[in-house]
Amino acid sequence: MPSAQINQPSNQIKLTNVSMVRLKKGKKRFEIACYKNTVQSFRAGHETDLDNVLQIPNVFLNVSKGQVAPNDEIQKAFGKGVSRDEIIMEILKKGELQVGEKERQQELERVHREVVEIVAGRLVDPKTKRVYTTGMVEKALDQLQSQGGSAGRQAGKGHGGEDRSQSREQSAAGQSGTSTPSKQQNGEADGEEKKVFKPKWTGVSTNKSAKSQALEAMKALIAHQPIPVARARMRLRITCPTSILKQTVKLPPKSEGEEPEKGSVKDKILSFVEQVETQDVMGEEWECVGFVEPGSFKTLGEFINTQTKGRAVAEVLDMAVTQEEK
Repeated sequence: MPSAQINQPSNQIKLTNVSMVRLKKGKKRFEIACYKNTVQSFRAGHETDLDNVLQIPNVFLNVSKGQVAPNDEIQKAFGKGVSRDEIIMEILKKGELQVGEKERQQELERVHREVVEIVAGRLVDPKTKRVYTTGMVEKALDQLQSQGGSAGRQAGKGHGGEDRSQSREQSAAGQSGTSTPSKQQNGEADGEEKKVFKPKWTGVSTNKSAKSQALEAMKALIAHQPIPVARARMRLRITCPTSILKQTVKLPPKSEGEEPEKGSVKDKILSFVEQVETQDVMGEEWECVGFVEPGSFKTLGEFINTQTKGRAVAEVLDMAVTQEEK
């Protein structure tokens, strides 16, 4: 057990072998002292007993100096009537975990490996439908990371200048009592290409889950294409009663101002399927097995729920098909 020494009457608490969780609230910074390697376990839901997480069930202004937070400072920041346990839980859940440089580097390496493995399993070569090795994915991400900083600054500078210019125009218009329509409203074209924002990759962090960071990495790889990549398609089995396959449904218009088009339930379902593997009618049920882009799966599910009232079903057979069926 790590040692703790309380010096009275100054209430200075000295702790050893400690991990700190720090949260800035208002204008003050509050800290709690935790046992090493227990905070992440608690946040992941594996550890539920606070006694196994906290070295001292108290709130500090500075753990390393043993400076306990005064009650008036706590109430000013968190509000009156909030219990000490609630404050500790907020710091524990939302605060930033302070660890040593060695531990931080090890955690970054672990998250980096996990992100690369997730990405390698979800992206494929668009032509061969085969996955890349983790080494190739890692090199592609490193390339994006080295380009991310300057690209981000340039994009931010461009957008900031545009926003400031627009703000000045609006301010001037407000002072004169008139409205100044934008170039887009006037239908003016100055020949300049509209800048399109592309997601960037600046490397992993320990503040977000590997899964969410892998999604960001995939978006950046697809947007910038340092190597040819595409999301691996999902393989679905879609079943629907034949009695409703020919029912007419309204389809969204192709462009603004046009009348909604009409089509059958079957036509609409097949419009989501990039490649049909098999389709057959068995008794009173139609079945289709095929490949769908991940981005279309949610829209397909919404259509099935609303237009067929849940009588049709889309079952995921494979979350990420990484190679064409022979």
